[in-house]
Amino acid sequence: MSMTQQAEPAVNTPPASGPGKEKDGRTAERPLALRLLARPDVGVFLGAVAVLIFFLITAPPVRDGSSMANILYQSSTIGIMALPVALLMIGGEFDLSAGVAVITSALTASMTAYQLSMNVWVGVIVALVVSLAIGLFNGWMLVKTGLPSFLVTLGTFLILQGVNLAVTKLITDNVATDDISDMDGFDQAKAVFASSFEIGGVNVKITIVWWLVFAALATWVLLRTKYGNWIFAVGGNQQSARAVGVPVTFTKISLFMLVGFGAWFVGMHQLFSFNTVQSGEGVGQELIYIAAAVIGGCLLTGGAGSAIGPVFGAFMFGMVQQGIVYAGWNPDWFKTFLGVMLLGAVLINLYVQRTATRR
Repeated sequence: MSMTQQAEPAVNTPPASGPGKEKDGRTAERPLALRLLARPDVGVFLGAVAVLIFFLITAPPVRDGSSMANILYQSSTIGIMALPVALLMIGGEFDLSAGVAVITSALTASMTAYQLSMNVWVGVIVALVVSLAIGLFNGWMLVKTGLPSFLVTLGTFLILQGVNLAVTKLITDNVATDDISDMDGFDQAKAVFASSFEIGGVNVKITIVWWLVFAALATWVLLRTKYGNWIFAVGGNQQSARAVGVPVTFTKISLFMLVGFGAWFVGMHQLFSFNTVQSGEGVGQELIYIAAAVIGGCLLTGGAGSAIGPVFGAFMFGMVQQGIVYAGWNPDWFKTFLGVMLLGAVLINLYVQRTATRR
């Protein structure tokens, strides 16, 4: 009798959620809104919209088409580098030498072409080789020594910063390179890296197009290729990834070389935009690239993120940088604004992730 009485509640009590809809912490389907918020790029998209609306209201010049084109241009110069930096962060590493590597690339191209009296495209190719070699060195040092990427790339940052200044002064007797605007191949290279075109009477920089092309390519790589799976795997758990056959060494080194490619491209844009390069520039830009990726939803611990998120993160930077000017505010507050925005984005992403994954 006691066995029958104990069995009756389980037989006679129907599931609270109805037949076929029993849910627990493992199988319950969360609401669509929470599932969307769990995506790393949704939070930054909403933040970018909020920042845009804020400056549309407080800074009327932003509403002009030419002003928006200028904002997008500023965003693109950050966003092109933020994309490979974001991929590297998803892979579990980050690069403190990215900012000065941009200047190293530009200096290399300029001095190779001018001092050797060669076509500027020779300088462009040499700069690409140097930039990829810097990425290769960072990745090789990381995987061979097992040192944290912070230490490896901090060392590279200091080396490049000194080399940029010392070599430029040694070769040119100045802290800047010579003007290369009258050299062979300059116009063709400028058309690729620093040209502009008109849309509806608004002057649009070519870097905006390249930015969107690179973002689409990076998104495809992350979501549709085996290499994208490798990036997430090595960033999530390197040992587990290696155990299932992921080429961890190749993935890490190639990600650093992608950062080198981004540094080369942005360096070429700076060179052919201004015809000359200041050797002391680039310091601090690496933090902007990393911050754009973090605001875009990439975790410092690796294994999570997207390529679209950093696009909105870079747009927020460009929007704030130019919006402060258009609003007539003191530009000295720019970095303070960015710091607050970065901390706010990190806290919001943390809150959203916890809310979206709460059972």
